[in-house]
Amino acid sequence: MDLLTLFEALAERLGEAPLAALFGLVTGVTFGIAAQRSRFCLRAATVEFARGQLGDRMAVWLLTFSTALVWVQGAELLGLMRSADARMMAVPGSWSGAILGGLVFGTGMVLARGCSGRLLVLAATGNLRSLVSGLIFAVVAQMSLSGLLSPLRDRIAGLWITSGGRNMDLLTQFGWPEWGGLALGLAIATLALILSQRNHIGASRLIFSSGVGFAVALGWVLTYGLSQVGFDPMQIESATFTGPSAHTLMFFLDRNAVLEFDIGLVPGVFIGAMMAAWVSGEMKLQAFDDAATMRRAMVGAVLMGFGGMLAGGCAIGAGVTGGSIFTGTAWLALVFMWIGAVVTDHLVDQPRS
Repeated sequence: MDLLTLFEALAERLGEAPLAALFGLVTGVTFGIAAQRSRFCLRAATVEFARGQLGDRMAVWLLTFSTALVWVQGAELLGLMRSADARMMAVPGSWSGAILGGLVFGTGMVLARGCSGRLLVLAATGNLRSLVSGLIFAVVAQMSLSGLLSPLRDRIAGLWITSGGRNMDLLTQFGWPEWGGLALGLAIATLALILSQRNHIGASRLIFSSGVGFAVALGWVLTYGLSQVGFDPMQIESATFTGPSAHTLMFFLDRNAVLEFDIGLVPGVFIGAMMAAWVSGEMKLQAFDDAATMRRAMVGAVLMGFGGMLAGGCAIGAGVTGGSIFTGTAWLALVFMWIGAVVTDHLVDQPRS
């Protein structure tokens, strides 16, 4: 039985919407376990970079990013997915949203001490600061999607959009061969392994870092396969936390909400991270240190909620998932997330001489 035949049988047995949610759950659990055990965090990597270091957190981020490229581009070469059909590639992207949203998100994740995905993972281990920040992030993301902040988001996003009615495929734009993305991923992975060796990172952490990238590829392959066998139109997507956090929040508030990939993804990450923390003995209740820390985290969560929705994705959704299929605005958003985070760390957190 080939993969599509299996997907078709599962869809007939479970229904397409429940199967999409199940695929989200599987992707989320895989991501949650790998992210918790590897301590993957874009904010931590940008802080190291801002302070002139190339330590273990930078190595982990590079390995995750590069293995996502390798897994996803390899899956595409094998015919297991098609990037051109992905939701974020098939619709126009916003250059202005990527720039301004990336800056705002990068600022927010430094203030909140973690990106949206990292907050979800930490909340599962008992970190109440991350739980509160994550809930605020989800509310603001929903406000930016279809609430009070949506007109502002639409206005900024509409300033400069991609041409041709689609997002930009960077591999096609630069005339790279089909295997070019895979080659770039392998090159970055080599750099990551060199940094890992210099920082004495163990094999277990390296495997779990690669597992985060694998989870991204898993989401792409599962949703692509379901789109090929389903009767109803199916979004081809993978791990991201801005839109899914908002959708998951509304799912539990609206009795008319329907099952989809997003609804399984967010709980799946929480479950996976909790399982990993429980097994490793890292479950621990943690609260805010003081009122100032709480205010800072809340402001950061607000900025991430709006910035992530404006940028078309969070540090995972744009920075890894969108980057893995070479979406133009996703790469631009990632660059400006780095810039926003580095500048914020320099202005707010670095000690003054």
